[in-house]
Amino acid sequence: MSVALITHPACLEHDTGPWHPESADRLRAVLRALEAKEFEPLLRELAPAATEEQLTRVHPADYVHAILGIRPDPGDSVPLDNDTVMSAGSAEAALRSAGGAVHAVDAVMEGWARHAFVATRPPGHHAERSKPLGFCLFSNAAIAARHGQVRWDRKRVAVVDFDVHHGNGTQDIFAADPGLFYASSHQFPCFPGTGTIDERGCANNILNVPLAPGATGADFRDAWDHIILPALDAFAPDLLIVSAGFDAHKADPLAQLRLETADFRWVTERLVEVARRHCGGHLVSLLEGGYDLHALAACSAAHVRALLHG
Repeated sequence: MSVALITHPACLEHDTGPWHPESADRLRAVLRALEAKEFEPLLRELAPAATEEQLTRVHPADYVHAILGIRPDPGDSVPLDNDTVMSAGSAEAALRSAGGAVHAVDAVMEGWARHAFVATRPPGHHAERSKPLGFCLFSNAAIAARHGQVRWDRKRVAVVDFDVHHGNGTQDIFAADPGLFYASSHQFPCFPGTGTIDERGCANNILNVPLAPGATGADFRDAWDHIILPALDAFAPDLLIVSAGFDAHKADPLAQLRLETADFRWVTERLVEVARRHCGGHLVSLLEGGYDLHALAACSAAHVRALLHG
């Protein structure tokens, strides 16, 4: 079995404007990096559009209809907040991003892929049940997790998040469900201002490890080795989903952590080991942040390399 790479050209049509950090060039950089010869074994799949049923397992129907109803004319845009914008292609991109996450779960559960990496945009981990935020429209990781619960009868689904920003949306959706586990390392203080250690969920199923601005790869590895990975082992997931943001890299312009590319390969290798121990290797990874194009490309390649060899 190989690794599925799931993407869709519609995700390039989500136009956030000329100065927005979450641009289509991000996805182009990732996909170019994955064109290298070493990535030829990837099973390249087009992301389907998410269905209303899949979306409304997480988001209220009126929210889903409102977001999908925003279809500006070509060249126009609609701001949803100071950071989040929708263009003519945004609704379709959001459907493909969420649908790609669902398809990735099906890929690993059906057994035709060992792991899956979903290279789509917009990202998802800031989107709450009824609120877009921080470049995100739908909560892709939570949608994938609910699909694992409903379609595949997974009793314990974990999402782990190494994006530099706390995944407030994923946490908001997971906190009241003891069958879901969310763990995050992230810079604090930093946008969105959530993710303190006392946010624990209904059954200690939320685990936040804030890292101070300037924290290094050694600090990051220590947090994962001694706090997050042991807690993940204790939860013993039967499906593991990764919110793979690469903006904790030292070159990223939106935060101040100091990780190196090798740190992302290291954490991926550790997560592959957890998936092998607890859930038959079932690991799905979803692209979140990363705003320096060179670092994003290098880190995505290192991440997928670890998936291929894991």
